Amino acid sequence: MIQKINDFIKRKGKGVVFCVAIAVPAWILVKLFSPLEVIGSPVIAILSGMLITIFIKDKSSLKEGISFTSKKILQYAVILLGFGLNIATVGKVGSISLPIIISTISTALLTAFIIHKALHIPSKTAALIGVGSSICGGSAIAAAAPVIKADDEEIAQAVSVIFFFNVLAALIFPSLGSFLGLTNEGFGLFAGTAINDTSSVTAAASTWDTLHQTGGTVLEYATIVKLTRTLAIIPITLLLALLRLKKDNTAAEGKGSAVNLISIFPMFILYFILTSIITTAAVTLCHGEALSAANHLFSFFKQLSKFFIVMAMGAIGFNTDIVKLIKGGKKPLIMGFFCWIAIAGVSLLLQHLLKIW
Repeated sequence: MIQKINDFIKRKGKGVVFCVAIAVPAWILVKLFSPLEVIGSPVIAILSGMLITIFIKDKSSLKEGISFTSKKILQYAVILLGFGLNIATVGKVGSISLPIIISTISTALLTAFIIHKALHIPSKTAALIGVGSSICGGSAIAAAAPVIKADDEEIAQAVSVIFFFNVLAALIFPSLGSFLGLTNEGFGLFAGTAINDTSSVTAAASTWDTLHQTGGTVLEYATIVKLTRTLAIIPITLLLALLRLKKDNTAAEGKGSAVNLISIFPMFILYFILTSIITTAAVTLCHGEALSAANHLFSFFKQLSKFFIVMAMGAIGFNTDIVKLIKGGKKPLIMGFFCWIAIAGVSLLLQHLLKIW
């Protein structure tokens, strides 16, 4: 055991520490300057990594640690994300939000597929943008990337597109909601279903609360709707695993070999489900000091999950060729735009048909 730890430190320690060094300033900046919450620590970290990599010529000593962070740490972040999901609480708003959530997710994925075919966008980039747009931004990309074996540049491309439209949504949607005459519940549903990243959902909902003096009720409601969307990570990643299995087996037919589901199954998704169940059981069964202690522990794990994502984004940025990213950015941006418009349109249309506003 000690030998394994020493070996890990020797081979990967320097790269992991390097990613921590990128993540900490990105994390602190957002904590110190609240306007930066619209951008978010992960985006600051990925941009920092892209800039830093330009000035470092010899990356050999960092390579293994950077790779470990961009892949394994990203999966650990998804597992810990489950500690922020109380399934019982999510169920309380599910009857209202679930039809809209299912519709917006389906619309975004269908839109991404159509644009992928029309513009010949690489399938993995298209899949990440579709999943990120439809579910929960960076967290969904983090879950999907290892399943489809996306490389760091594909992940960076998808995160960059998602970030751009997150910022637009956080800035535009509160005014748009007021113009359309949305109710508080209506805007909470709109923000929770039409904005894909948690930081931007909270930014937009907080702005609405301030403008309409709701006392924070819209922020709480929008966050629960957003958490309900997060659960869609489970079926989407399993579907991607099955599609990859089919593709790999088709490729292996001529070689006389086959790929089995167990070999590519995203085990970290099972752990994500387990942490969600643990959270739900603890919050339901514990009372008094035990409940307070459980909530503090889960809060710590949620923050650790967010920090791991920031670390992983720093690693991904470090492995990304920023010049190549910019040159190839036009088509993914077009895809992101159509997904964004489609999701917002379907969310508003269904609310109108269901007479929520």
